Amino acid sequence: MKEIVVPELAESITEGTVAEWLVQKGEKVEKGDAILELETDKVNVEVNSDFTGVLAEVLVEEGDDVEVGDVIAKIDENGEAGGSSSESSEETVEKEEKKEEASTEEPAEEKKAEPAKEEKEQADSTDQPVASPATRKRARELGIDLNDIKPKDPVGRISKEDVEAAASQKAEGSKAKSSKKEESSEKTEFDKPVEREKLSRRRQTIAKRLVEVQQEAAMLTTFNEVDMTNIMKLRSERKDEFLDKHGVKLGFMSFFTKAVVGALKEFPLVNSEIQGKEVVKKKFYDIGMAVSTEEGLVVPVVRDADRLSFAGIEKEVGDLAKKARDGKLTLDDLSGGSFTITNGGIFGSLLSTPILNSPQVGILGMHTIQKRPVVMPDDSIEVRPMMYLALSYDHRIIDGREAVQFLVRVKEMIEDPYDLLLEG
Repeated sequence: MKEIVVPELAESITEGTVAEWLVQKGEKVEKGDAILELETDKVNVEVNSDFTGVLAEVLVEEGDDVEVGDVIAKIDENGEAGGSSSESSEETVEKEEKKEEASTEEPAEEKKAEPAKEEKEQADSTDQPVASPATRKRARELGIDLNDIKPKDPVGRISKEDVEAAASQKAEGSKAKSSKKEESSEKTEFDKPVEREKLSRRRQTIAKRLVEVQQEAAMLTTFNEVDMTNIMKLRSERKDEFLDKHGVKLGFMSFFTKAVVGALKEFPLVNSEIQGKEVVKKKFYDIGMAVSTEEGLVVPVVRDADRLSFAGIEKEVGDLAKKARDGKLTLDDLSGGSFTITNGGIFGSLLSTPILNSPQVGILGMHTIQKRPVVMPDDSIEVRPMMYLALSYDHRIIDGREAVQFLVRVKEMIEDPYDLLLEG
């Protein structure tokens, strides 16, 4: 038998939850085949078989938590699909059940006297209850202690019917006790219909880390607003040409990414992190893009955004968003990152205070574009498409002056996007 263990996943991931077995016990597997899907803190990953053979033993169930190095299954390299190499435990149980049924159907004749006598002697000679493997299995499933059961069989053999009866009595007793408790005390929970659902490992991790960030960082948020008139005009002018040339649409994210990179170069502390008593200033610009999925928020990273063109950024953002929606993001897609951009505007958010993506010390929040009356430099009033911007930052290393100036610089570059386009 060859053991399948949980492989090394990533530097920061040491455990996961069994999401789904992709191969069933007794089925044939080839070396390299995915046999199990594992849910980790960040993404779901597949565990592959290192051997060719039959999945002979499954040691963990769906929903179980496992750690790197844990043995989760065993492969029989000499086995044949269907379990012909050896009897499975389920087949053994079925045979025991058939034997049990046959024994209850046979009349109590003299030919059964000797076995009955032996069973009685066995029961008398040991404190362990006498029961078949099938009966013991059923008792475990129902949470019944065989020692608490008084068998109907005169020789002391416990049957599945005895186990079922004991389970029914236990359930009725619990129900009666619960009803009595409700009658004697006021309800402490909901008196309306509710549905309970266990939090996924990823959702638990998201919740834990968001709370940790708020407890550990001196988080503060500063706001500004940006006039989107010029950027919308530029997109309208260039969108067809851009699409024909690059095969991708010209969106807002490339402009904001370029503006953020430019501002980070002017204010390097916003592109840093704290490690112990040191500040680590990053000389690279890996920009995280927060994406909402059904399983929770993920932040895939656009690598070396400072070296990418507008088209390169749009393609990368589009690819990562598609992989996120399809559940195809890898750990490499999510690791690292020096600064994050989140766009709540796609859901209609007018204003928010984004939470830091630890260990990063800055995150920019974009919001929905809304037409508002704006006082122009000549005191005239015009209706302009405006967007609120929010910069959350770690006040332990970033002062308010730097944060405000960083956000103002982003605003200036967005309001004059032609320079950005020429640079990109």
